[in-house]
Amino acid sequence: MSLKIVVLAKQVPDTRNVGKDAMTAEGTVNRAALPAIFNPEDLNALEQALRIKEQNPDTTVGLLTMGPPRAGEIIREGLYRGADTGWLLTDRLFAGADTLATSYALATAIKKIGDVDLVIGGRQAIDGDTAQVGPQVAQKLGLNQVTYAEEILGIKDGKATIRRMIDGGVEVVEAPLPLVVTVNGSAAECRPQNAKLVMKYKYAACPLEVAEDDNRKALRAERPYLNLIQRSVADVDGDPSQCGMSGSPTKVKEVQSIAFQAKESKTLTGADADIDGLIKELLNEKIIG
Repeated sequence: MSLKIVVLAKQVPDTRNVGKDAMTAEGTVNRAALPAIFNPEDLNALEQALRIKEQNPDTTVGLLTMGPPRAGEIIREGLYRGADTGWLLTDRLFAGADTLATSYALATAIKKIGDVDLVIGGRQAIDGDTAQVGPQVAQKLGLNQVTYAEEILGIKDGKATIRRMIDGGVEVVEAPLPLVVTVNGSAAECRPQNAKLVMKYKYAACPLEVAEDDNRKALRAERPYLNLIQRSVADVDGDPSQCGMSGSPTKVKEVQSIAFQAKESKTLTGADADIDGLIKELLNEKIIG
């Protein structure tokens, strides 16, 4: 069986290192101030796609990501693990997107790619923790969706069998293709990078990543597979009013980094006054809220 799989992947700021410069004046994440990493649950999703590729000859796996030119690194990391191609959505009009604008851009790009059998992404990204983009992409594409997937057990007769985590246990469901699946972080970890693939694709780049005097330019001319696909809003026939900050009704007011430190201990009784006092203290210290 030949399948066309798109993996939704995101380059995210490492939220373990959030500091005072993490936000811009406009209320968006200052990505330049934070180290960038491959969103962890998107790696789980990539592993599921690569396993399907192993089970179904002639299947292709491509990574779709949106971000500045440096986000091309995400596509390279996917190629190093066994993906076949990738698409980078990069345009100033995409900047500052919330989940609504992000899902619009991704769905529009997937329509442009065409004939996609399976879209797989992580449940959520660590920079937002909303778990909204995958379901929104499915809704915008008019596709079935399965969330909280632990493992895609197999695909047969145009249907995918998926084990998913639910409250209190697991369940196995069957859904027809084309399909959107979001994968939990508790799913199988992604395989390591393959040394031979690293050597093959280490000079792969999107046009905006390569300067005129870059040695990679001549090499990419000789080896077409090193040319990563770059798309703008116009390239995917997107509506600028629905992209980036223009299409984002959600605005982030502030980001805080709260450090938990054990300075003292308290012994509480089960009295209502003690419990009430503890709750008020936790609220005042912004430990809960």
